[in-house]
Amino acid sequence: MNSTVKSRLLAVSAAASLFALSACGQGASATGTEGETVTVEHAQGTTEVPANPETVYTFDLGALDTLDALGVEVDGVPQAVYPESLAKYSEDSVTKIGSMKEPDFEAISEGAPDLIIISGRTAEAYPELSKIAPTIDVSVDMADPIASFKENTATLGGIFGKEAEAKEKLAAIDTRIEETKAAAADAGTGLIVMTSGGELTAYGAGSRFGLVHDVLGVQTAADVKAEGSHGEAISFEYIAEKNPAHLFVIDRDAATGEAGQAASAALDNELVNGTDAAKNGNITYLDSASWYLVGYGLNNVDAMIGAVQEAVTE
Repeated sequence: MNSTVKSRLLAVSAAASLFALSACGQGASATGTEGETVTVEHAQGTTEVPANPETVYTFDLGALDTLDALGVEVDGVPQAVYPESLAKYSEDSVTKIGSMKEPDFEAISEGAPDLIIISGRTAEAYPELSKIAPTIDVSVDMADPIASFKENTATLGGIFGKEAEAKEKLAAIDTRIEETKAAAADAGTGLIVMTSGGELTAYGAGSRFGLVHDVLGVQTAADVKAEGSHGEAISFEYIAEKNPAHLFVIDRDAATGEAGQAASAALDNELVNGTDAAKNGNITYLDSASWYLVGYGLNNVDAMIGAVQEAVTE
């Protein structure tokens, strides 16, 4: 092992201590300094990428949100419905590199990126994308999402020399988590519901939206059965039976730009209106694009926690 590689390995150990991160099966870690190659461990292996890459393409909107929060310019993004916080990336001036699930390999190749960032929706394209440019998979491990998110943040901060900025923002998120947990302790039960095409699904602890329960401490109103990214199909009668103190609602149609009945209209019926959540004004319509598409990014996690904090704080 040469001295440069040894130096990089020492650097990643220091970075890990700085962020106090635990290892995570699907997390990522990086080491390197400006002008060097950065060694990144991620969900699909280890990849050498240039430090401070000039042209960056990302399919993962959480990574996009993190880089935006750190002041890093991103050159290529997928076609998507962007929340207001990331609306500038929907403009024609930003290169579009395919959809959230289907990369446009020709456009990506023509753009000659220095770094490509992917996650779950585009994970299967990793081998092909790796032939075009260094590619890293920053999928978040839902078994421990905050630790995984922090690890990904440390990775991106290390690649772009933004370690201090990332550390400061993560510390602020930790503070907000503790504040929200304190408020949630006496706020009663909660149920996460997603509407799509007139159908309802519920999400509980351990799910893709488990942040509400697993991290922020909102008591579950039901033992929701779900596998992977899919929730449990439910009915309006189910909501009435579980009678949550809080309803957290995600409108999938709004997030994906599909025509459909608005979540607020779908839930405006006698069964839902009879719940404690409705009677006490505790139905929270979450920013659907932020929760369904963006997820674990530095600014977005803070905003998601803030939405729950506001809902459970009297």
